[in-house]
Amino acid sequence: MRHLKKNNHLSRTSSHRKAMLSNMASSLIIHKRINTTLAKAKALRSYVEPLITKSKDDSTNSRRVVFSYLQNKEAVSELFRDISVKIANRPGGYTRILKTGNRLGDNAEMCMIELVDYNENLLSEKEDKKVKTTRRRRSSGKKKDDEPKAKAVEPSEKKVENKIDEKTEVKEEQKPIEPKTESEDSESADEKVAE
Repeated sequence: MRHLKKNNHLSRTSSHRKAMLSNMASSLIIHKRINTTLAKAKALRSYVEPLITKSKDDSTNSRRVVFSYLQNKEAVSELFRDISVKIANRPGGYTRILKTGNRLGDNAEMCMIELVDYNENLLSEKEDKKVKTTRRRRSSGKKKDDEPKAKAVEPSEKKVENKIDEKTEVKEEQKPIEPKTESEDSESADEKVAE
């Protein structure tokens, strides 16, 4: 059973894994988007999202805690100065993982991990789209009074009567087709030749 074994060791020792995740988190914060394998991206997401949440509270203590993880002054200042302002209203889910296919050499699943609020293409598409309202079925309990029903029935009866009248008129207009005799056929053929 895998109880309490939720973190991926990524085939590395503890110190190597911590250093790698720290460097990847710093790169993600500075560049806003990095390409990596899917397993590393999932491990990085659980590593960096709590740090981004800590950046919402700009205090000396939270800066020191984040610095103890990142060990990079530029990344910490970028996180607290720019990123925390953009993600202030977002309740978690600061990163997005987009799969990009498999790597040629070892067929590893590759992906791009990015900060959600810094993808300008998706943000501009979102603004362009109009907000659609959901259409719901009208329930049977909200029907109108009986009077409109009676009015609705009368026009339909008139339509039926009109259709019947139209059918009879069409039948009257049509004449029964009489078979042509041979003499009439020869006359019509002579007329065609004359033309």
